[in-house]
Amino acid sequence: MKLPFPDDARKEYYSLLDQVFDSNMWSEGAMQRRFEDGFGAFVDSDARAVTNAGAGLLAIFQYLNIAGGEVILPTNTFWATTRAVVLAGGTPVFADIGKDDLCLSPSDIEDRITPLTKAIVVVHIGGHIAFEIDKIVELCASHNIPLVEDCAHAHGATWKNQAAGTFGFAGSYSFYATKSLPTGDGGMVVSRNANFLSWLEKWRNYGKEVIAGTVTYPVKDGFNYRMNEFTAALGIVQLQRFPQILEWKRELATKFDQIFEERVQLPEGSISGFYKYIVWGGANLAEKTGQVFGPGDLNHWIYGSREELPVAEWVAENHQCAPIWYGWENADKSVDELSSILGVSA
Repeated sequence: MKLPFPDDARKEYYSLLDQVFDSNMWSEGAMQRRFEDGFGAFVDSDARAVTNAGAGLLAIFQYLNIAGGEVILPTNTFWATTRAVVLAGGTPVFADIGKDDLCLSPSDIEDRITPLTKAIVVVHIGGHIAFEIDKIVELCASHNIPLVEDCAHAHGATWKNQAAGTFGFAGSYSFYATKSLPTGDGGMVVSRNANFLSWLEKWRNYGKEVIAGTVTYPVKDGFNYRMNEFTAALGIVQLQRFPQILEWKRELATKFDQIFEERVQLPEGSISGFYKYIVWGGANLAEKTGQVFGPGDLNHWIYGSREELPVAEWVAENHQCAPIWYGWENADKSVDELSSILGVSA
């Protein structure tokens, strides 16, 4: 896998680095604020930068005070989602998914809600927003349970023109090296809850607040989850490039649509950022990327739970991902050429 970063992007990044050096602020400076403002504008929400998406989820769970309670989440997610629940003092309750979108199943959620349920987590899988997000939002509202969104895959995704992370209480994005908008590492929490965001600004800096020159610690469970200025500067450049990256991915996806009939098919109103291009069954592709989440990634098995989640287990065994990472060297080929490269017939 290559990570294209052309000369013009490098020049822009180096220019921003000069500004960081000249500012003498290598942390908590202008670049962090610019990146936050830019990303917030991109998703139409307020945003705060953190070290990674897992830290973002941990912040949300700690603020919601899930300790001693249960959190419902899908089993097919990165282990960080479950770890954030546990680190915040909660107990994960694993739910099954829908086959059409690989995302949390509303009917399965309802069967698992108890008086101990403190939050429900929807993970937007593969680059698209959960197809039944409206039902999930309604279900959470009817039970007065906060909805948390894991947006690690969902850069550029919208449902009815609404971005991931804006359907519930808060969402957490990842900028890990393999993501569609990479900075090497890093995360962004998005929310429209001003009290939470004010708390988060302290929490990510050891719980500290400076008042009239005096250092205080109003948030007792904070730690160092700050994003440094060098990472934020890279985020600014990557965010500027992101529309081009999305266009590239969507053009390739349009070609793949002519090759794969058995695939995740987006409903009307859904626009994907295509972190992954997911196909069902068939012969092994001659070229492919890793599965979204395979059998060894299912969190209920990692956690040691013995329950059966049949849809998630079937999906883990029966999907593949065609290469759609930005920079794949064959993306400009014709549909027929791509079919040959992938070892399938169009």
